[in-house]
Amino acid sequence: MSLPHSIHVVTHPLVQHKLSKMRDKETSSTNFRRLLREIGLLLGYDATRDLPLVERDITTPIEAMKAPLLEGKKLVIVPILRAGLGLAEGIIDLVPLARVGHVGLYRDPKTLQAVEYYFKIPQDISDRDVIVCDPMLATAHSAIAAVDRLKESGAKRIKFICVLGSEQGARAFAEVHPDVPVFAAAIDAKLNDHGYIVPGLGDAGDRLFGTK
Repeated sequence: MSLPHSIHVVTHPLVQHKLSKMRDKETSSTNFRRLLREIGLLLGYDATRDLPLVERDITTPIEAMKAPLLEGKKLVIVPILRAGLGLAEGIIDLVPLARVGHVGLYRDPKTLQAVEYYFKIPQDISDRDVIVCDPMLATAHSAIAAVDRLKESGAKRIKFICVLGSEQGARAFAEVHPDVPVFAAAIDAKLNDHGYIVPGLGDAGDRLFGTK
């Protein structure tokens, strides 16, 4: 499977192990929630490896030195409601001082198009690196709509983190937003007639919150 250059599949053994446990239909909501948080931290680690650093003067217990610290304003993490909340928790564990915005979208069951019902982000979004997170990149309609809104609001440096994508969704997203890197644990080959990723892991929101 040849994917666009902006799509990055994280093949770390821990990521792949946790994804396999999440795929298993016997995994409980409690364990699914824990695994989603853990995989969010690991994907976030990979996605933030290029954050800029600047040297600052500090003093250790031994002597003064110049030490590397993150440059500029803190990250903004933007989960797509509702399932994105579980993935965002892991990224917040990694960067606890990050600010958090929210985008509320649901998928129309007939058209599979994204419908927005909530949007709240920090005012200075243009000065910050933004990480959008949603466990699934299926049709990519929700991801595209969320990034569209963030760009309209001034966001300039955006990354997208998901647990699982479809090849169709990955290509659709990269075509519209080629400047937004995507970090995923895996890209599956296809979607079914209902827009679910196959073999996938089911509905991430229902499995996360135990609503089905």
